[in-house]
Amino acid sequence: MAKTQGRSSWLNALTMGGGTFFIALAAGYGSQFFLGKITSIILSFVLLLLIILAGILFDIIGVATAAAVEAPLHARAAKKIPGARQGLSLLRNADRVATFCNDVIGDASGTLSGAIGAVIILRLVGQHGTEDILISTLMTAVVAAVTVGGKALGKSFALRQANEIVFFVGRLLHAIEKVTGWQPIQNGSRKGRRQ
Repeated sequence: MAKTQGRSSWLNALTMGGGTFFIALAAGYGSQFFLGKITSIILSFVLLLLIILAGILFDIIGVATAAAVEAPLHARAAKKIPGARQGLSLLRNADRVATFCNDVIGDASGTLSGAIGAVIILRLVGQHGTEDILISTLMTAVVAAVTVGGKALGKSFALRQANEIVFFVGRLLHAIEKVTGWQPIQNGSRKGRRQ
């Protein structure tokens, strides 16, 4: 039993690590491609902000999934409310969902925001001939402050509204299933989180 759990943990870690690599690769290439096409510094900042916001949103989902309980979703699922079944699936796979949202997407968005910040710094230095050490220090500080501050606010919100956030994400997943037929989250085993 312990051997199987050990193998499962290793497989999960390898899957998440590989997933992070490919997500960061695809997102990094996409963002660099768009940055190459975008000549406006303002639009570059908008792209940077969107990537930081994506990291914050996924962090909220990860925390909410870890904090929510099944009972309210069972009541909604019994009434056949769309999204309740998908919300239960999120909770029954809470460890994987939290790892994906907080670590995979969180780390990828952190890496990307740093890379895009570096590109913006180079553009600002090139355009204004300003001292690059000052700009790079300010950019790093701003990106870190927005990311950490946003995640702190997000975590507080996620802990207060965990069940509603999970239900909202469940409704989004239900809409995706309805349109595409694809189930992003499969039903997992019960975790005993019914309180």
